[in-house]
Amino acid sequence: MYRIFLTVALLSLGYSARAESGLASYYGGRGHKGEMTCAHRTRALGTTVTVTYAGHSIQCRINDRGPFVRGRVIDVSVGAARALGMMRSGIVPVSVE
Repeated sequence: MYRIFLTVALLSLGYSARAESGLASYYGGRGHKGEMTCAHRTRALGTTVTVTYAGHSIQCRINDRGPFVRGRVIDVSVGAARALGMMRSGIVPVSVE
């Protein structure tokens, strides 16, 4: 019984580590104009994540650390923000996988 519980717990931890939800903002920093990049606190630099907002999904490469504002899970570049359709809002709820 203990092994089953441990297996289920480890599998659920692995899944929750890949997908997260929260607020996203955008920045005009690092990266070339129009490039789809983002900043994340813990995921490995150079990895690609899928960010989804209001039916729009993009893939962007993590090239920086951040955001450092409580409640935000990711900062995306201006190019990624345009592709997501979040330029007017500035801060939007997203899903990151």
